[in-house]
Amino acid sequence: MQVPVAHKLLQHQFWLSPDRCVFWEEEKALIVSDLHFGKSGHFRKHGIPVPQTVYKNDLQRLVSQLQYFQPKQLIVVGDLFHSHQNKELELFKRWRHDLADLPIRLVRGNHDILHDQWYQEAAIEVIEESLSIDNHFHFIHDLLPEQMNYTGTDYYFSGHLHPGICISGKGRQSLSFPCFYFTRSFCVLPAFGQFTGLAMINPAADENVFAIVNKQIIQLQ
Repeated sequence: MQVPVAHKLLQHQFWLSPDRCVFWEEEKALIVSDLHFGKSGHFRKHGIPVPQTVYKNDLQRLVSQLQYFQPKQLIVVGDLFHSHQNKELELFKRWRHDLADLPIRLVRGNHDILHDQWYQEAAIEVIEESLSIDNHFHFIHDLLPEQMNYTGTDYYFSGHLHPGICISGKGRQSLSFPCFYFTRSFCVLPAFGQFTGLAMINPAADENVFAIVNKQIIQLQ
């Protein structure tokens, strides 16, 4: 894989991966959001022929990141799954069995609608609203207005938005890419799942944007 890029927040070291996740060095935690596992199976169930390789590729990317960073926990900032149970989620359970010693903490997103028993069987700890670690870092799927306008010393990680940035070239040509979006008080993570759309952001001059372009991290500002 390509080399991750370092980004420091509140004296803590975070590594941004071109595979759309973040490794928190001090906590040995891999942070991901919006995997939407089971989405391709959900579409096939409704007659839309999305190949299962989409899901398998995303799951393999996650395995590769776990092997590379060797985290002590996996933090999912919402939408680990896309909808109701289907065959793809049974494949996830088998994968989970092989990594039974890895704690998984899921901040419930709007798509995480499986029965509580399913999460228990998969050894996934579900947090209903927000997860706080080290008294300064908070994880919430969809930021509230007061959190987006927060002026204190804490920092928020969120998902839900699937942020993207438009890069313009010569001849009025432009392309859109997923990105990590950092403001002074919060970060919006890119969707880990590749079968997702993008919501274009318009960052302010003092905000940091790291685009993911051809498996590389490019800092735009």
